[in-house]
Amino acid sequence: MPVNPARADPHLPLAAIARLLACPECGAAMALDDRSLSCARRHAFDLARQGYVSLLTGASTKMTGDTADMLDARAAFQRARYFGPIADAVTAAVTSTTPARAILEIGAGTGYYLAETLDAAPEAHGIAVDVSKPAARRCARAHPRAASVLADAWRGLPVRDDALTHVLSVFAPRNPEEVARVLAPGGVFVIATPTPRHLSELITPLGMVSVDAAKDDRLTAALSGHFTAIDRTPVEYTMTLDHTAITNVAAMGPSAHHAATERTGRIATLPDEMQVTASVTVTTYRAR
Repeated sequence: MPVNPARADPHLPLAAIARLLACPECGAAMALDDRSLSCARRHAFDLARQGYVSLLTGASTKMTGDTADMLDARAAFQRARYFGPIADAVTAAVTSTTPARAILEIGAGTGYYLAETLDAAPEAHGIAVDVSKPAARRCARAHPRAASVLADAWRGLPVRDDALTHVLSVFAPRNPEEVARVLAPGGVFVIATPTPRHLSELITPLGMVSVDAAKDDRLTAALSGHFTAIDRTPVEYTMTLDHTAITNVAAMGPSAHHAATERTGRIATLPDEMQVTASVTVTTYRAR
């Protein structure tokens, strides 16, 4: 994953995409001035010194964001390129469709998939949206053309209508109605979802959360009113994981909250290296 080079102003990516954002209070257009984003109705949102902006408003969100420990584990696993073929498939889905100009990733986490996609789309700017403050901090460093926004996608994306060419959702929840609203006509929604075979060799030994076999059917039903599927790419391969990699993959996702206290002992009983399946479907949808 590319590292954001040192620069005098960490908010430069926000300056590039400010025109795409909408005020979370009133929906009006936003403008960047010095150290805040504001709208014509004088709703203002200060920029964090780490480079992100918080557009969370109202009562505390009910969404549970990733912790700093989860993100550290995920970043280490991603740096080792174990999920490189998945990132490649997501990138191919973006670059083979509508010319990329503005790409948003929902539940961006470390910003890994957005950064990989931006590397292949040199004319595009990105927006990393996550409800976790540690994720927002990390995403602000993910790529020189990626802006980081703290927001709850289930409350609504703080983005103007028809503003984006692409939206990504990789192992993340999604809000189809909001995605349809912010995509320009003909815009593309790329979703990567695990199959029941994903990490299957680790599920029972480590008490990890399994993938519901009906997940794809529910996804299709949820999107059918707003999108048409135009491509579906299966990505399945075998990874050789040592104990460090297994520790990271177990600690970086929803299984991090399950049987965590027992996991170290369970991993110690596993072979020094294991063959583990990565199995994901990357589906490309066109906005209707």
